[in-house]
Amino acid sequence: MLVKVFIYPTNSFILADLVTRSGHEPLVIMNQVREKVTSLSVDSPPLNITPEDPNLGLKYAAIEVPAGVRGRMSLMGPMVEEADAGIIVEDTPADFGCSGCNRTNELVKYLARINVDRSKILEIKYPSNDEQMEDFVYTILDFLKTLPEKSETEKGGDKK
Repeated sequence: MLVKVFIYPTNSFILADLVTRSGHEPLVIMNQVREKVTSLSVDSPPLNITPEDPNLGLKYAAIEVPAGVRGRMSLMGPMVEEADAGIIVEDTPADFGCSGCNRTNELVKYLARINVDRSKILEIKYPSNDEQMEDFVYTILDFLKTLPEKSETEKGGDKK
């Protein structure tokens, strides 16, 4: 079975491709958005939200938090909860996969760190030259090879 791998930035085509090529399922924002815009439950197309979406965002962020953060969390929070493993790339340029505001980004990474077993999260710094880029790709591929079959995977980050 496939291991569901949360990736950060959540819209990075590069990370999604590496995960897919390794035989796992990338959990990416593009799939969440596609579900929203093609779903019959969306009542208000240009907003593309259901009546439940604002409440789902409140599960991850307080009412005082800007609406954009809650909206992004209503998409990204469930992905984190579904994940068996994760890849977090730090210090990424915007063209690698920008996810919006920094508050959302920090909250998403925090949720990943507490919901996914830390031994199944690769945290890696974005490369700054060609040599580091090769190491970056090979490190990710090596990490993905170590992931167990889904039936062997246990969820639960730092809490357990």
